[in-house]
Amino acid sequence: MTEAAGALETAGRRRDVSIFTVRLLPPYMITLASDFGTPYPAAMKGVLCRRTDARLVDVAHDFPRQDVRAAAFWLREVLPYFPPAVHLVVIDPGVGTDRNAIVVRAGEHALVGPDNGVLLPAARRLAGSRDAALETYVVDETRLDPTEPAGGPVGPSATALSADSDAGENGGGREGPASATFHGRDVFAPAAADVHEAGVDAPADLEWLDPLDGDPVDCSLPEPTLEDDRATGEVLVIDDFGNAVTNVPGDVLAGCDRIVANGEPVPVGETFAAVPVGERLATVGSHGYVELDVNRGRGDEAFDLAVGDRVVLESAGTDRAN
Repeated sequence: MTEAAGALETAGRRRDVSIFTVRLLPPYMITLASDFGTPYPAAMKGVLCRRTDARLVDVAHDFPRQDVRAAAFWLREVLPYFPPAVHLVVIDPGVGTDRNAIVVRAGEHALVGPDNGVLLPAARRLAGSRDAALETYVVDETRLDPTEPAGGPVGPSATALSADSDAGENGGGREGPASATFHGRDVFAPAAADVHEAGVDAPADLEWLDPLDGDPVDCSLPEPTLEDDRATGEVLVIDDFGNAVTNVPGDVLAGCDRIVANGEPVPVGETFAAVPVGERLATVGSHGYVELDVNRGRGDEAFDLAVGDRVVLESAGTDRAN
């Protein structure tokens, strides 16, 4: 291998085995998001490492169990901060049913996961428009080889896998049909790896992908009702700190010193420390939505709120908490 080719590999580029040609692909990464906790993500990473040498980055594996909407919200807020990447998402309460496995191309990104709506809000944000037309493909699981990446083995185990065509004997994968309960390992991880190797701009070149007939399942996050001095929304998610994140846009708090939240007066603060420890307040979170919080406490408990609960916010008072 030439010195130039070695430098390209060091930079994270893939190369052909041939000494006469060098094939360059964008240096994508693969992100992983699931509600699996542990140890299941490790199995997905094992599959990925045998099929690609892409950098693997965990988004989160502790999304609320089987909560498609919560995951869709957080992915929409988080994934746009990544450079071009393949995003592997497995929040899949319908695993093993007739729901499709899909690949969505969104700008310079591709998302791989179940067709249950979890991918769509993030895909639209990545594509740059809520009304963007998204290229969506369905995975034909009968043509996706779970033990052999498209174009042959890659990565540090490539030599061993090539020397032994029986991946099961080599400890290099599964044999037989996909598990009915773990498509993250047996369908989505192989698909994400192969999309990475093909390049985000060329998923249609993969023989196991077909254009989706119709529209993918959507997960439209609810919109609030906004009036002059009143906003009616709901709790979208509750984060690990207990902050109750609503779907009310933060600009409704502009100029408000205090609000009435579900009939109770609450100060508005720019930071949690705007009120004494243990006191309640309303803030605008980093995502741009109104939160009902407690300084060093749990807002969901203090306001007696759960995901999906109705929230009515009204302006009141003049003493702003700062």
